[in-house]
Amino acid sequence: MTRPRNSSPASLFAVALLDEFVRQGVRDIVLSPGSRSQALALAAAELEAAGRVRLRVRIDERGAGFTALGLAVETAAPVLVVTTSGTAVANLHPAVLEAHHSGVPLIVVSADRPVELRGIGANQATTQPGIFATAVRASFDVVAPTGSSGEEASARRIAAEAVAAAGTSPITTGPVHLNIAFVEPLSAIVPLPPESEPAAYAPPRLAGDALPIYQAPGTVVVAGHGAGEIAEATARALGAPLFAEVSSGAHFGPNLVVAYREMLGTIEFGERIERVIVFGHPTLSREIPALIQRADVSAVVVRSPAFDDYNPGHAVATFADAVRVTGEPDASPAGRAWLGRWVTTSRALLEQQDSPDVDLAISAEPAAQAAFSRQVLAGLRAPVTRRALVEAVWRVTWPHDRLVLGASRLIREADRVVPGKKIRVHANRGLAGIDGTVATGIGVALASQGVAGPSAGGVTRVLLGDLTLLHDANSLLFGVGEPRPRLQVIVGNDGGGTIFDSLEVATTAPAGPLDRVMLTAQSVSFEQLAAAYGWEYRRLANRGELDSGLTASDVPTLIEVPLAR
Repeated sequence: MTRPRNSSPASLFAVALLDEFVRQGVRDIVLSPGSRSQALALAAAELEAAGRVRLRVRIDERGAGFTALGLAVETAAPVLVVTTSGTAVANLHPAVLEAHHSGVPLIVVSADRPVELRGIGANQATTQPGIFATAVRASFDVVAPTGSSGEEASARRIAAEAVAAAGTSPITTGPVHLNIAFVEPLSAIVPLPPESEPAAYAPPRLAGDALPIYQAPGTVVVAGHGAGEIAEATARALGAPLFAEVSSGAHFGPNLVVAYREMLGTIEFGERIERVIVFGHPTLSREIPALIQRADVSAVVVRSPAFDDYNPGHAVATFADAVRVTGEPDASPAGRAWLGRWVTTSRALLEQQDSPDVDLAISAEPAAQAAFSRQVLAGLRAPVTRRALVEAVWRVTWPHDRLVLGASRLIREADRVVPGKKIRVHANRGLAGIDGTVATGIGVALASQGVAGPSAGGVTRVLLGDLTLLHDANSLLFGVGEPRPRLQVIVGNDGGGTIFDSLEVATTAPAGPLDRVMLTAQSVSFEQLAAAYGWEYRRLANRGELDSGLTASDVPTLIEVPLAR
């Protein structure tokens, strides 16, 4: 590429860097505007204009980080998030931590002051190298480009190393930090180099030998967050009950046992378990880690390139990069009964709920039929419960849709009651924080619906609590010209952080002080919040309104569902 007259070293370096990222398989860039990062931002805009990347601009760096996280989760490819210097970089820390614990290839590219402006009280200058500590797979601190020979080649080498580190270093996927100092002039018009054939990014896979697993009495399979379909296939091959969390990617199939929590505490079921095989990262129950720590249970944990080895109480005896089922499931009466009792009992437990009397419906007596009609009407007018909400959202969500669950009571309720269905569910379970849930959902929606327009790829539903929404309300803002996907943010509004009502502290602490410091009561008008950000608004106050109210539209919609504390 011929250097244009009056080109700045900052722009030449930025163009070479981002062009190489594209060559390495990066397709999405999220940025927040800033002065020190303007060379990177303008280079990203040129790449967008050339149709080589999808660019998203966000005013808030924390939201930008989680939008990039959602894009990376859905595309399974590295995504860049670009920021200016100072507190802008610190605002990415929650997203970087989630990416670290969830194994997401998020690449932070932060602009910085040059070395001579560090440590002297310069404006917007802090210690950015190493700011993410051990949460990143690799960290690069790049001196300010000055126009010297070889700098553009160096930029390309750094980009290639960053992508490799996000995918293969040390053995897991995860975030990378690239910190680049820039000196003025910070930008100039620099033409893009000729487009070359981009590389196809391939996520890493553990390459160890598969551990042979034989069918054995008392075996169960646990699928934690991100386990994937291999967990369901393993359970079927073993003829074993499957305890699959709702965001595991394995919450389906004939072996699924939804009510495993209730059953694990019984002699008839829980006490007869002898071996547990674990995929993914279980986070939604206390019963699973307790099971693994039992002295009479043998635990096998299948490693993932995305997570730390799961080892509650340091009780796991065997870790494997993969497992291979040998032999056939036990077809004896005892073998079939082991699975059958788990599945049928779980289904029976889930069916124990209030419902209209079917005998009245089929009766020929007018009085009986009238009584049935009154029961149905009363059910439709009844307030929405958490169970009714999660079941309704689950019911209207299909494989071409996406479902994002916030860290609230609702994901736990869904995990307890929703039946098996092979749909794509995402949740930030790396640290199970409420940070950036709306932004993550937007990233998932943008990636899943692609570039074919808002009608492609179904609808993305984000189901979360009121505080989780308020914690990320700024992410409701779409800038002018930014794509607005088919998206529903469904907020269960119970007036505060009632998740703490279910913890032990609620049974021991006085109600007044507990509410003062744990509830975080709020009375926000979500209708006005939706109007402020230009979202459609719906309020679904009873069960009769749920199904019709969850019908997707072509504009982002905020749906409020009042819930009792």
